[in-house]
Amino acid sequence: MQAAVIVFPGSNCDRDTAVALERATGKKPHMVWHADTELPKLDLVVLPGGFSYGDYLRTGAMAAHSPAMREIAARAHKGMRVLGICNGFQILCETQLLPGVLLRNTSLKFICRPVGLRVESNDNDFLRLYQKGQEIQMPIAHGEGNYFADPDTLKRLEGNGRVVLRYTANPNGSARDIAGIINDKGNVMGLMPHPERVSEPLHGCTDGAAVFESLVKVLG
Repeated sequence: MQAAVIVFPGSNCDRDTAVALERATGKKPHMVWHADTELPKLDLVVLPGGFSYGDYLRTGAMAAHSPAMREIAARAHKGMRVLGICNGFQILCETQLLPGVLLRNTSLKFICRPVGLRVESNDNDFLRLYQKGQEIQMPIAHGEGNYFADPDTLKRLEGNGRVVLRYTANPNGSARDIAGIINDKGNVMGLMPHPERVSEPLHGCTDGAAVFESLVKVLG
């Protein structure tokens, strides 16, 4: 499996994500600078957490227009897998690869703590090694994790099984307790919690490891 982590100015989870990928795949992923227009042949791109462009204007808004994202969007439309974690989820919404938007937490405070999650669907490449209904734990670290979409979009997401992760206790006001969604083709997923931070025993929890291992199982 050929994977890449995109590095934006302000990314701060890119190395953590790369380590999690290397642990799952056995080889180092490509580290791609956001301004690169020539991407190698890839099976998976991960947009990591952080504060791309310092969250200037709006979270993910500037990163969505970076040169690398134009190529990533084009490949995503052709079926390449794309995973967006935290700020990466915000970027995916800004590029309209995923619907909705991430707003300020209802508390208006930055939240950084472990949260409970329920796997709503494992019928996808990203969560295949979890059990449907399984409850897991991952940390969040965001000020804008409040997922919002209009009622029709929420109805479509629910009806098509595209809500893949849900908070067991809503930390940020996210509509319908949504923590992660997938696109209609099933090749683009965004989630606010950080699986890379609970992906090996030294972290004290390995609940996030199966995200990366699921992709390895599918993509080889």
